[in-house]
Amino acid sequence: MEEKELCPKCGSPLGPVQETATGRKLQRCSTAGPWDPKVKPTGCTYVKWLPVEPVPLDETCPKCGSPLVLAVTRFGKKMKKCSTGGWDKEAKKATGCDYLEWIGGTMEELDEDCPKCGEKLVFYTTANGKRMKKCSTSGWDAKARKATGCTYIEWL
Repeated sequence: MEEKELCPKCGSPLGPVQETATGRKLQRCSTAGPWDPKVKPTGCTYVKWLPVEPVPLDETCPKCGSPLVLAVTRFGKKMKKCSTGGWDKEAKKATGCDYLEWIGGTMEELDEDCPKCGEKLVFYTTANGKRMKKCSTSGWDAKARKATGCTYIEWL
């Protein structure tokens, strides 16, 4: 007989594993009502976030030649990293290969003109999977912390 994990708040068994839109997995307390962001939750509010397992990729590490894996941080950021890399908790040091490549957004040119400035639009997908049409002249000044160029954006 398989024992269910219990909620540390109320002692009830945890519900089934659910997956969010961003790919993260969680378990809610079985006494919790249906989740709706517009309504105050009913029942126990405990949520257990489950670690996302790295997905093997068909690419090799440019440093050591080992396979790369697609990993997701606890904050939802995606990265390609070497499968031999790891972390030693006791020594607080990295082990194995240290290759890492953060995955950013992707951009494709569109055959449409910006309604604000007349330049070409681009289709941009963020690292978290959100999609938008934006002007090709738009940008971000990290030093001044403000938008540059045309400000047209259409979220899809």
